[in-house]
Amino acid sequence: MPVVRFVREGREVVCPAGANLRELALAEGIQLYGLKGQLGNCGGCGQCITCFVEVVAERAPQSLNPPTAVELQKLRRRPEGWRLACQTVVFDSVAVVTRPQMGRASLDGAVAAAIAEPLPLVEVAVEPVEEDGEASDEVEGDGTGDGL
Repeated sequence: MPVVRFVREGREVVCPAGANLRELALAEGIQLYGLKGQLGNCGGCGQCITCFVEVVAERAPQSLNPPTAVELQKLRRRPEGWRLACQTVVFDSVAVVTRPQMGRASLDGAVAAAIAEPLPLVEVAVEPVEEDGEASDEVEGDGTGDGL
C-alpha cells in the first residue's frame, strides 16, 4: 500500500492504491486549505484551486495519475510539481507539501529530508484462500447461513 508523506505536518499516512489525495488528507485531519480555501472551496470539483499541493518526491514515475485537463488549465501559471489534491489519485508512495504558497522557506530543511529519505511501500498481508478456492458462503450470525 502506498504511503503519503505530508512534509509540513511531519506525518506519513498509509492509504489504498487509488485513493484521492484530498479525501485522504481531510480524513486524516491534514489541513489542505489556507484562509481563502477554508472560507469557500468547491468541495473537490477542481474549480477553486485552493487544495493545491507540491509533490516533492515520488517512489515511482507513475506514483500519481497524470494531471487532469482541469489541473492543466487551472495550474498553468503555477510551479511545476503543483497538483490539485482533489484531482490527484495516489498509486504509489509520494511526499507532498500542503499549502506550498505559505512559508516555504521555513520548510526547506524538511523538504530536503523528505526527499533524502526513501519512500516506503507498506506490504499488506493477504488472507489465505480456502483449499477449494472458494470463499465460504456462511454469514456470521445465527449459524443458519441466511444472514438473518
